[in-house]
Amino acid sequence: MSESQRQPIHPSEASVLGLGAMGSALAAALLDAGRSVTVWNRTPGRATRLVAHGADAVGSVREAVLASPVVIACLLDHASVEETLGPVAEDLRGRTLVNVTTTTPGEARELASWAAVHGIDYLDGAIMAVPSMIGAHTGQVLYSGSRAAYETLLPMLEVWATSEFFGEDAGRASVVDLAMLSGMYQMFAGFFHGAAMAATMGMSAAEFTARQTPFLAAMTEELADYAKVIDGGDYTVPGQQSLDFSDLSHLVRASEEEGVDPSPIAMVQELISRQVAAGHGSEGFARVYESLRADR
Repeated sequence: MSESQRQPIHPSEASVLGLGAMGSALAAALLDAGRSVTVWNRTPGRATRLVAHGADAVGSVREAVLASPVVIACLLDHASVEETLGPVAEDLRGRTLVNVTTTTPGEARELASWAAVHGIDYLDGAIMAVPSMIGAHTGQVLYSGSRAAYETLLPMLEVWATSEFFGEDAGRASVVDLAMLSGMYQMFAGFFHGAAMAATMGMSAAEFTARQTPFLAAMTEELADYAKVIDGGDYTVPGQQSLDFSDLSHLVRASEEEGVDPSPIAMVQELISRQVAAGHGSEGFARVYESLRADR
């Protein structure tokens, strides 16, 4: 393919691939900021409102890629990114790819390696926001990969949300993103388990929530103290609740007695039991971290 064939067909500042709720929000925020945007979606018809707002909609991925120096992928998953971008790898050469599709750290690194082979500047993004937060600066987007791309594109990226760069290892933003989501989903699972237990005595989920919400809010104040202990690496410092005292087998039994699946709390008890079995029962509850860490 000649260089002339690679010239933009519909010149714009950025092309957004994928117009689901998040992709549409990203494109709309760029348009609101006065940026010129080309959009593409696998299913036709998603671009109507964006076109009315000033976007240029194209019918193929290749047209979208050729339209802009910056290509933003906001697709379903890693497989859809590979399927969408694989056939246009050469068209992407010399451009910057910002992938904000949710991927694992390994998948992000795989895409970065693929991009390097094809002469594509790669920036991986992890969106810590829901679509309604994009453009309102109430969310955050985490980035890793090409530092040059991040620094060059920062004025555009900050149209969406507060930005933070985690380094040139393309998988690092994903690690932080998924670690935070892990804490969130496990909190939700704990709430669902508690609500299921309370339901056995006729308490509605709404009633349980009224009690659980302020309690959980108060407990989050303990996180900073736990962090100090973990970072210090000494689980014997005074003022900690011991693992022996933290035995949760009674919670597991209570759940079973009420006919509720104890899986969420049983998982925590398993982490405690490992450390007690290793002779650390007198040490602080935060030591369950040692049952989880990568280099245990």
